[in-house]
Amino acid sequence: MSDDEADERQAFRAALPRLRVWDTELPAFDPATAPEAPLTLFHRWFVEAVEAGQSEPHAMTLATADADGRPDVRTLLLHDADERGWHFASHATSSKGRQLAGRPWAALGFYWPARGRQIRVRGAVSAAGPVESRADLGVRSTGALASALTGQQSEVLGSTKELARASEAAWERARAEPQAPVPTWTRYVLDADEVEFFQGDARRRHVRLRYRRTTTGPATNGADWSRELLWP
Repeated sequence: MSDDEADERQAFRAALPRLRVWDTELPAFDPATAPEAPLTLFHRWFVEAVEAGQSEPHAMTLATADADGRPDVRTLLLHDADERGWHFASHATSSKGRQLAGRPWAALGFYWPARGRQIRVRGAVSAAGPVESRADLGVRSTGALASALTGQQSEVLGSTKELARASEAAWERARAEPQAPVPTWTRYVLDADEVEFFQGDARRRHVRLRYRRTTTGPATNGADWSRELLWP
């Protein structure tokens, strides 16, 4: 190990123990008052995270598995959450797209430290059709379209100069053709069968409330879910 590497490791190990969690007053959460279905509580907590000033509350982790069953994870943005499920989008040809095609189940994770809250969502994932996928991209920014047009997501990149050239061409097309088609762009919907809400507590008496689907099909009312508390 070089001296520089040793210094970096020492700095890391000195910094890590000094970190503290939830240096703000945390809200109370009484699970007895929770709604019968998780979507309502998700909407409520999301809005409260926004109002608390949480940065990028729509950012979430997406966990999938490859053909060998090895887990994979990345951060992306939530596009919607409704009775169909939790919506996100990507290229069908990306790593996540190929993994979902082979193993159409996934998990989502939200973390909102401004409120000391986490939400975990698990379930089956399906791809929306081309019309809905195109509409998903159509309402986003020019930059989002340019990024999608750049394409080749998850493929090996030869150099940053190659990326710069492709990106510049994509930006020019996105500006000139706001409705440019991106055939591989796909909107996905995770139909949850399990949703867990975690409320942190300063004394580590964390509240964990798990919803579990009791019937098949889209959840339209509380009768589709059971609720249970988990030890922290």
